[in-house]
Amino acid sequence: MTAADHIESKEDLAALVRALRRSHTEGGDSWENADLPSFLDALAAWIDDSDGWYRNTGQEVPPNGDWAFFARALRAAAVYE
Repeated sequence: MTAADHIESKEDLAALVRALRRSHTEGGDSWENADLPSFLDALAAWIDDSDGWYRNTGQEVPPNGDWAFFARALRAAAVYE
């Protein structure tokens, strides 16, 4: 299991985002998608393919995922100070 498997609150999600930021700062050149355009393209591709990822890992797609919350967070990050 990864840190992403233990997200149960918005605080957990914020902590994961901060951990990703630290990881990128400390070694982003080792990331497959180290620049923002590549990262966002990969994010969109993973979202499109997520049913297959869940199926391949023997898990069920969360039935109550809050896609609108995630979408609002992504949009807000473009302008939030």
